[in-house]
Amino acid sequence: MNTRTVTADAGLEPEDGSEALAALTAAAAELEASQQPSWPDTAALAEVIETLATYPPLVFAGECDILTDRMAQAAVGEAFVLQGGDCAETFASATADNIRDRIKTILQMAAVLTYGASVPVVKIGRMAGQYAKPRSSTVETREGVTLPAFRGDMVNDFAFHESARIPDPQRLVRAYHASSATLNLVRAFTTGGFADLRHVHDWNRGFVANAANQRYEKIAKDIDKAMKFMAACGADFDAMRTVEFFAAHEALLLDYERPLTRIDSRSGRLYDTSGHFVWVGERTRQLDGAHVDFVSRVSNPIGVKLGPKADIDEVLRLIDKVDPNRTPGRLTFITRMGAGTIRDALPAIVDKVTASGATVTWICDPMHGNTFESPSGYKTRDFEDIVEEVRGFFEVHQSLGTVPGGIHVELTGNDVTECLGGAEKIIDSDLEKRYESVCDPRLNHQQSLELAFLVAEMLSQA
Repeated sequence: MNTRTVTADAGLEPEDGSEALAALTAAAAELEASQQPSWPDTAALAEVIETLATYPPLVFAGECDILTDRMAQAAVGEAFVLQGGDCAETFASATADNIRDRIKTILQMAAVLTYGASVPVVKIGRMAGQYAKPRSSTVETREGVTLPAFRGDMVNDFAFHESARIPDPQRLVRAYHASSATLNLVRAFTTGGFADLRHVHDWNRGFVANAANQRYEKIAKDIDKAMKFMAACGADFDAMRTVEFFAAHEALLLDYERPLTRIDSRSGRLYDTSGHFVWVGERTRQLDGAHVDFVSRVSNPIGVKLGPKADIDEVLRLIDKVDPNRTPGRLTFITRMGAGTIRDALPAIVDKVTASGATVTWICDPMHGNTFESPSGYKTRDFEDIVEEVRGFFEVHQSLGTVPGGIHVELTGNDVTECLGGAEKIIDSDLEKRYESVCDPRLNHQQSLELAFLVAEMLSQA
């Protein structure tokens, strides 16, 4: 069959849903999917897939449609996207305290951006599904011992021994339950009053006192004054008790994403109900591959990562494949170029995409292009490189008259020491103190807030 002819078109009628789902299943058997585990027990995998297909959706189609509208606003400068969270979630870290602190950090960053740049912020957590990671090698060798690479808690265990590294399909079910629990808590925090701007000071409690938090407190006091003024004018604050908060992850393991793809009863269109926003990474965005085919068939807002070597013609063909109807908010390009490369690599891509007439949302991922190994052997990033890539991102868009739509960062609410620099001036010898990531280094709470203040300044000048 011609897999390019079947897409999750906005014009699908309800009765077309089963046909689209059947086409999705057929394509799964025909197309190559890169970065997938070698499951040793295919019968156990089939049973897990069947089980996942019976579970309730984690998110709903209507929520995904709302996010598409918000991404469309960001594409034209009417909003700004803040996407943040763990590099790779772990089952052990899916605790109430960790989830709360990540949400608090994102809410604080959003308050800084909104106050500093006077623009609505679309809040997206890199959470409730980010349990799998692509790997540059299928194996890992330590002290002469070679084992399968760690592919995230959804696949195998980080512990370096043979039984731990065997891919176990039951982990897909565990990932579903961990994601469900995470989303339940996220919804409680964001709809139960915790995210109310009148509690803006509460988001700072529990974090270690530092310069970034002190600066945040000054903004919080100004917000307080504004809220009191509005209250005195008779403003209705009921609408401010809740905030929109969306969940996102890389759509990497198709054995997880496909069984959670459902037919929307309203429209007959397919939605990946594992998350509101899913993206395809640099290693899996082959035009003829299973990942791009999959996201072309679901109606969620979709992201695609682009590195400095992205071929412009392939990028334009990606648009034709994933967003054939040119729907604003449908497609986001997440650029990950590197601080020293972005000013050279990004302009031609943005220029050609703009000239094509496509309305995409541009988001900067300043993390993945700036990773290196420190002298002490830790995988790390320098805060200054991260800031410099964001600055280059804004400069490119300003020079082209296009819109910098958001940032995509790996962060935690904990006081880890994984990225160098920042106001605390973390150095190489500090990394071992609290290096907790099982994959890539994350900004800690203070560095995240620092970045928000700097981005707010850039955004206010854009």
